[in-house]
Amino acid sequence: MRRCKSLLALFCLGLASMGMAAHAQTWEPTRTVEFIVPAGTGGGADQMARLVDAIIKKHGLMKQSMVVVNKGGGAGAEGFLEIKNAKNDPHKIIITLSNLFTTPHATGIPFNWKEMTPVAMMALDQFVLWVNAETPYKSAKEYVDAVKVAGFHKFKMGGTGSKQEDQIITVGLERQTGIKFTYIPYKGGGEVATQLVGKHINSTVNNPIEAVSQWRAGQLRPLCVFDDERMPYKVKVTGDMSWNDIPTCKQVGVDLDYLMLRGIFMPPGVTDAQRSYYIEVIKKVRETPEWKDFMEKGAFNQTFMVGDPFRAWLAKEDQRHFDLMKESGFLLKK
Repeated sequence: MRRCKSLLALFCLGLASMGMAAHAQTWEPTRTVEFIVPAGTGGGADQMARLVDAIIKKHGLMKQSMVVVNKGGGAGAEGFLEIKNAKNDPHKIIITLSNLFTTPHATGIPFNWKEMTPVAMMALDQFVLWVNAETPYKSAKEYVDAVKVAGFHKFKMGGTGSKQEDQIITVGLERQTGIKFTYIPYKGGGEVATQLVGKHINSTVNNPIEAVSQWRAGQLRPLCVFDDERMPYKVKVTGDMSWNDIPTCKQVGVDLDYLMLRGIFMPPGVTDAQRSYYIEVIKKVRETPEWKDFMEKGAFNQTFMVGDPFRAWLAKEDQRHFDLMKESGFLLKK
């Protein structure tokens, strides 16, 4: 009898220990979460962050509130350094562009993506060559030919920031075709699209989500997408075109592809339980109809990664951006 009581006591103690361990492994925010955007308002990262915030609020996916804050100074360095310096703080997260790689290489700021905690790849973003719809160019070839005839630096290419994704693609386009643009940097993709509508520039390489409303309104025209394959979305965006109807730039003689990261990171030193909390929230966001609609309207590549596969992808992309920037002459001269 005494042995049975002892076994029962051990069993109860074991259950209690399991309960304490399970409790220790769970975590959730205890105050407002700051969602940082290392770019200006209106661009692709800003739009995605604000959509994620809206979905979380609408579906009650977090008990605490979230606030989206734009900190794009220094080509995103302002936002990245804040996350780097917020060690152990699980109440700050950041959405990243590929300036995660380009900004440190171009500016020399003391920052590397490894100094943050990778959470998840939300998606990959496409780049499209856009012109004003009132221009006569119906294909990328027609546009490139016109730039050649005009001569070096006569046509203006608008993009977000300097020595970042848009300018890297612009230099790649120049090298592939032998043309030369005057590159005009702006604070965000929303402003870039507005400048093209206003004919202050001749073309852009904006993300789909940054120019879709102007395309739908008949103000802009897409010429090609910088990817190996056409975008899969076949629902008509305009009266006669879907994203899938846009040819790849390779199909029109420009052998250049580039996809941009849309990922979530946290400060260094956070726990696995804290990181896991946000992964689960992100997974729930991705299951909502609002997210799926956003993915289709913005023609995103819906790749999702966490853990070691995500870290391996980040390491590979960091090296690729270093090589691209070296070829383009964008590395900080020491």
